[in-house]
Amino acid sequence: MDKRIGIIGIVIEALSCVEKVNAILHEHSEIIIGRMGIPYRERGVSVISLIVDGSNDEISAITGKLGRISNISVKSMVTKSVEK
Repeated sequence: MDKRIGIIGIVIEALSCVEKVNAILHEHSEIIIGRMGIPYRERGVSVISLIVDGSNDEISAITGKLGRISNISVKSMVTKSVEK
């Protein structure tokens, strides 16, 4: 499988979803290279950015699972080039 580097952005609009998000991230921890989480208290949201290194299928799996959680917005971007 071709591996790509990608970025996943997650906006959590309800703190009740945090446990589900963390469970999914733990489940896919083998492709997560880095993670930064920022609570934006003034807006009542939390923002998480992930750097991932995996196949398109692996990256799609994590974003798909996250996207099915209500009150969560997820976007991803992957490199065009594959692992050399």
